[in-house]
Amino acid sequence: MSRIFRGAFIVWIVLRYGLDELVLTSFQKPWLALLARILSIGRNLEAPRGVRLREALERLGPIFVKFGQVLSTRRDLLPPDIADELARLQDRVPPFPSSVAVATIERAFRKPVDVIFESFDLVPVASASIAQVHFAVLKDRNGRLREVAVKVLRPGMLPAIEKDLGLMRMMAGWVQGLSADGKRLKPMEVVAEFDKYLHDELDLVREASSAAQLRRNMDGLNLVLIPEMFWDYCATEAIVMERMTGIPISQTERLRAAGVDFKQLARDGVTIFFTQVFRDGFFHADMHPGNIQVSVEPATFGRYISLDFGIVGTLTEFDKEYLAQNFTAFFRRDYKRVAELHIESGWVPASTRVDELEAAIRAVCEPYFDRPLKEISLGMVLMRLFQTSRRFQVEIQPQLVLLQKTLLNIEGLGRELDPELDLWNTAKPFLEKWMLDQIGPKAFIEQLKNEAPRYAKLLPELPRLLVDFLKHGNSDRGGDQRKLLEDLLVEHKRTNRLLHGLVYGGIGFGLGLLVMRLLFLSPFLF
Repeated sequence: MSRIFRGAFIVWIVLRYGLDELVLTSFQKPWLALLARILSIGRNLEAPRGVRLREALERLGPIFVKFGQVLSTRRDLLPPDIADELARLQDRVPPFPSSVAVATIERAFRKPVDVIFESFDLVPVASASIAQVHFAVLKDRNGRLREVAVKVLRPGMLPAIEKDLGLMRMMAGWVQGLSADGKRLKPMEVVAEFDKYLHDELDLVREASSAAQLRRNMDGLNLVLIPEMFWDYCATEAIVMERMTGIPISQTERLRAAGVDFKQLARDGVTIFFTQVFRDGFFHADMHPGNIQVSVEPATFGRYISLDFGIVGTLTEFDKEYLAQNFTAFFRRDYKRVAELHIESGWVPASTRVDELEAAIRAVCEPYFDRPLKEISLGMVLMRLFQTSRRFQVEIQPQLVLLQKTLLNIEGLGRELDPELDLWNTAKPFLEKWMLDQIGPKAFIEQLKNEAPRYAKLLPELPRLLVDFLKHGNSDRGGDQRKLLEDLLVEHKRTNRLLHGLVYGGIGFGLGLLVMRLLFLSPFLF
């Protein structure tokens, strides 16, 4: 019943704010325009359509606000008035009362606010769908005064999210049960993935730990700043972190006046993304403009400042290798390899003809090469790939949904900073170097080092294992020791041949890698 009431409430909000008009009036059919006029009778729709859409999303709750945040980065897909209004959802969601924030902080840290902080700003500096942020001054363990930001969770978030997720599960069940395409898209698994990340976002300690991990990963790259966490004051409902000072990346005029190089900033953004995805397999998955600033301090001028780590994505070694091979083959326009990878991974049926899938992928991707970003819409590319995937029964991988969302965020940012950016050529050298590192001598030695502790533990145990084998083998074969020793001798000879093969194979492998490296580097050397 709660789902039915929630569904009815969503329909009521859609009608109250005239969102049905936005959809129906976009069609050319006269009867649809007439239906829109009939539904608008008695409603006050004087507010601009962008304002009505933003207010409706705010009324519908945090999941819908998140949806609006993602849409706000795609100015190439939205009219300017709607995109400008949805951008307000990034950090200007109506705040909750400061008294509630203070009570939450005191409950989380079991101390009065004036005891914890030297000063605390009651007026929030930013308010988003999940939490809001207050500035404060804290005395650290060394007695130094530190400017900090205090993030406080919105009250009543869990029940609100559970209602919407329950409705989404019900709708996903309908889609999966009523449509063959629905089964292929795995909507129930996608909703489960979304459920996981939303619940993770409600635990601010998890967010703090994700920020600490990203800070360690990015240390030494000198392209991005990530706030330090104050672990004495981190709890599920509130966390305290270093206050970061920068200009929001959406304020392009201020950045231009400060002398920031937009072209370099766009290239750095691509480098940060691909480093987090392919080197670390741990990436910031909520990179809308409200979460990104640019430092204008002399010591860190032009570096990104990342904020809000409630949603991070992770990739396994298999995911990273599979994606890197796909991207590399794509950048080389090796569509046959892309098709083969899809079949090898099981994303498409094994009976799929490679040449047909290759031709379909080429038809989608080839028109977009050698174009600046302003002439490319990844949204359009993904839509055409989706149509192709339906034809070839490609199964959607839920663990990559966040990566797809983040890639769209990156494209939206890049389009704002440098419309002339060649996304493909900027990323290609990074991916090719990564692939070389994965299959080169360095990776081979690293794998041996990783396996060394296992073999170091196994080798001293070999005599005992051999004795145990002889004892158990003797009882199992009725005391026929001669036969057992003969078998053991045969296995010993076989093992020696295997060891010789491994040694020679290792030498050949090393020489092969050297040849591959020389062949790979030859276009750049000559």
